[in-house]
Amino acid sequence: MNGIIAFSILAVASTFVSGAPALCQERPPAWAYPVNPADFKPPPDDGTLRRMPNSDLALTLTQVRDLFYAPDWHPGDHPPMPDVVARGRKPDVFACGFCHRADGPGGPENSSLAGLPAEYIIQQVADFKNGVRRSSLPKRVPVALMTSLSKAATEADVLSAAAYFSGLKPKKVITVIETDMVPKTYVAGWFLAVVNDRDREPLGQRIIEVPKDLERFESRDARSEFIAYVPIGSVAKGEWLVATGGDGKTIQCGICHGPDLKGLGPIPSIAGRSPSNIVRQLYDLQHGERTGPWSPLMVGVVTKFSEEDLVSLAAYLASREP
Repeated sequence: MNGIIAFSILAVASTFVSGAPALCQERPPAWAYPVNPADFKPPPDDGTLRRMPNSDLALTLTQVRDLFYAPDWHPGDHPPMPDVVARGRKPDVFACGFCHRADGPGGPENSSLAGLPAEYIIQQVADFKNGVRRSSLPKRVPVALMTSLSKAATEADVLSAAAYFSGLKPKKVITVIETDMVPKTYVAGWFLAVVNDRDREPLGQRIIEVPKDLERFESRDARSEFIAYVPIGSVAKGEWLVATGGDGKTIQCGICHGPDLKGLGPIPSIAGRSPSNIVRQLYDLQHGERTGPWSPLMVGVVTKFSEEDLVSLAAYLASREP
């Protein structure tokens, strides 16, 4: 079973990506910016009820794919969701918990929101709305959907969602493994999934982040966990960059993000978050796709990073407790 995430947004994807211009000449790394293949066809709903471990809920494939419904497999894990998180507001404001999950862990295709400062969340929604937070790859529909939602959301919607997600405790869901060989993968819905248990390929200078249980993740279970395969030695190199600034290549991350990298005031935590997403955000900053009021603080920090540096930094950050 695959493609639940992709199916839910295919119906609206063409609205956002048709004729979209390339915003930078250099092509971003495909492993960090997965795009669904043109011939992708999600499986039909056969009416079978899906169930997740340690949950009493049962949902059909159609319910799991509903952009205006956040599957809540484990309601005891979080406070009651506000309406905008649980169901959104038709026709344009999708349920925040559909993409970011009921208690905010997100996934490799988007951002974890749990524990982010409310002020930061509010500012990012404003940046999407005003067109100053974009993607280096316009074909990536998750960003286009977020931009559309941000334009339709009311101030009350944004404040409610920000208050909810900022009050949640982030949890460690990523296991980082250093290796030189990784399972072969395919794009399963704007993220990567393992083809089978046998086939392997060289990792090179990439990060391959995959769900441990594909069906559980595609069913939007917020307890889903992930494996991030990273190059051998990258965690130590990333720690060196974070702690020292890399001999003048950048500045120490703790100056702004705190000594434990868990944020300071409105500045977000960067510990324990998706390495795929970390690479995308740093790459987008490097290439002028994030130009909001707080972005200039980061542009100078990331300018000298090579792609190998981005990989190392993201590998180390993902290995930390959130």
